[in-house]
Amino acid sequence: MSYKKKKFLINILTLFPEAFNELIDISVIGNARKKGIWDLQITDIKKFSDKNRNVDDKPYGGGPGMILKPDVLQNAYNFAIDKVKKNISNFEKVMLTPRGERLNQKIVRELSATEGMIIVCGRYEGVDQRFIEYNNLREISLGDFVISGGEPAAVTMIDAVIRLLPNVLGNPVSLLEESFNNNFLEHQQYTKPRIWKNIKVPEILLSGNHKKIKEWRYEKSIMKKKKDR
Repeated sequence: MSYKKKKFLINILTLFPEAFNELIDISVIGNARKKGIWDLQITDIKKFSDKNRNVDDKPYGGGPGMILKPDVLQNAYNFAIDKVKKNISNFEKVMLTPRGERLNQKIVRELSATEGMIIVCGRYEGVDQRFIEYNNLREISLGDFVISGGEPAAVTMIDAVIRLLPNVLGNPVSLLEESFNNNFLEHQQYTKPRIWKNIKVPEILLSGNHKKIKEWRYEKSIMKKKKDR
C-alpha cells in the first residue's frame, strides 16, 4: 500500500482575507502551492461577528484603540480548527503579536516539522488575552516593532516555513548555505561583472579552489555575525 504524504496545511484567521490573495501565490511558495506541497485556508473573522455585527470593543481599564472580542474570535477559531482537524492532527497554533517570542530560524524549523499551522492575525489595539490563554496559542513576533496587523507578519512567517518543506526549493543545498542555518549569517555574494565601479570580486572566488573558497566563506560568515549582531 503506497503512502501519500499529507499537504502542509495553513489556516489563517484574519479580518482582511484579501491581504493574502497575491502575496501567497508568487515566487517559490506560490509554485509549491501549485505543486500540492501545501495549501491555504482563510477564515474571515468578520463572518463570526456578534449580534450587533461587532468584532471588537473598548478595552477594560480605559486606553486608546479597540480590542478583538474573545467570543467572536473563539467562534472563528472553532470553525477553523474543525476544518484543519479533518486533514491533519499535528499542527501549531500561533498568535502573531509584538510581545511574542521573536521569530528565528530555530522556530521556523520547528514549525516546518509539523503538519501545518493555525495562524491568528491580530488587529487594532490587540486581542483579548483570555482567548490566547484559553486556546494555548503560541505567541510569536517578527521583532521589536509594531505594524498595523498580523497579516504582513503571517506572510513572512509562511514564506520562511514553506521553503523548508521537502521539494520546495529546486536546489536543496541552498538551505544548507543560507543565513542562520548554523547560527551564522550568510557570507557575501558576488556575480558578473568581475569589476564594477572599480570594485573587484575577491580573487579567492575566481581561483577554482573550492576548499579555500569554503574556508573564506566560513570566515566571512563569522566576521559578519560579530560585526552586525
